[in-house]
Amino acid sequence: MFVSYDIIGLLLVQHPLPIDEFNLKLLYTTLFTLSIPLLILRLFWRGFRAPAYWQRWPERFGSSPKLDSSKPVIWIHAVSVGEVEACRPVAIALRQQYPNHQLLITTMTPTGSSRVKAVFSDKVAHCYLPYDIPFAIKRFLNNTQPTFGIIMETEIWPNLLSISHQRNIPLFLANARMSERSAKGYARFAHFIKDTLQNLSVIAAQSADDKRRFQSLGADSKSVHAIGNLKYEINLAASLSEQASSMRAIWGINRPVLIAASTHEGEEEMVLNASRQIRSKHPELLLIIVPRHPERFDRVAALAHKSGFTTLRRSEMKPCPSDIQVLLVDTMGELPLFYAASDVAFVGGSLVPHGGHNVLEPAALGRAVLTGPHFFNFNEITQQFLAAEAALKVNDTRALADITIDLLNNPQKRADMGEEGLKLISKSQGASDRLVNLIKYHLSHNG
Repeated sequence: MFVSYDIIGLLLVQHPLPIDEFNLKLLYTTLFTLSIPLLILRLFWRGFRAPAYWQRWPERFGSSPKLDSSKPVIWIHAVSVGEVEACRPVAIALRQQYPNHQLLITTMTPTGSSRVKAVFSDKVAHCYLPYDIPFAIKRFLNNTQPTFGIIMETEIWPNLLSISHQRNIPLFLANARMSERSAKGYARFAHFIKDTLQNLSVIAAQSADDKRRFQSLGADSKSVHAIGNLKYEINLAASLSEQASSMRAIWGINRPVLIAASTHEGEEEMVLNASRQIRSKHPELLLIIVPRHPERFDRVAALAHKSGFTTLRRSEMKPCPSDIQVLLVDTMGELPLFYAASDVAFVGGSLVPHGGHNVLEPAALGRAVLTGPHFFNFNEITQQFLAAEAALKVNDTRALADITIDLLNNPQKRADMGEEGLKLISKSQGASDRLVNLIKYHLSHNG
């Protein structure tokens, strides 16, 4: 969750009076506090589509689980599913380095919460991170008393960072990214963002460009390091290939399979239309659709039926016979399995201007990967894969159809793309070790 400086900016435009940094922070806090009724209304509204949003509201305001008071706490914040996956190797390494500590992992979304439970079971404590309101943050820190905290990606919350700094709780911003567009937005509040960033002990940026942008915004140059991307540290179950082979045997060994994963509003219709064109050359095509958000499962199922496709929902837990044209994966945690069972993987959020999703998971399974033109949320990774021809860009429905047909006609081309992807992942790993070493070094020299 990026801080909503746009709201503050709007107020400053409407009231162009001089305002110092203290008052800007006060304005931010006041706006956030006054928005509490709206935050509650938003939780209530989202609960109609995802009932989990109706649960555990006290945690949004600082409540936390009971922790073992005899063990110091290491706290990791991972906002949602992608960040939870990225923090996995770090969590494993920290448990090895600090065996007498306990791990607390916080998220902001129910899907992130579910992923923590699926990945870590009862080996870590978990709760939602409260909103960035001083009383809630103080209550959370009073309850958990973390020795230090790791914040994944770019969760820049001024009150959280400021209060933690006041309490001498070291905070490490891990896998940090800062796009050019975001940097320009933050730069409108130069002193405010500088003071906020300097509350961080270490910023472990994904790339040299990210490092440069953080430094340009005022982060202490000695505290910013480019260590690589944690998301390259993929750890997929060894049994996936065997499970995928068993699934393909049911579908038909030679049946072509296209998966459209993490799709967003507007994309499913484009993918369904592309599948019509692909079927002109490959009539037995099975299209697997995995919507990004669970609250959209019913809507996508209705769209597929309305479009005239014979559709099966994964939650029905029935075999997928040859007459099924669309398999809708409306379950959680199974995306890697369906990637492994596909021939071509389209990564969604990219045919519409959402910013794309991570191409690493299908690449780690040796799949031929496709992405749309809107991948700005994962620009560096995606550009690396495009440059290595480990992924291909499709700009529209027609391109998606044409390139998929070409790949289905050329098994060797698919294999070559998969091999290049695996090579790229292998040579890009090691960020988790570098991050843990940074943490250890900082704690030993500033403890």
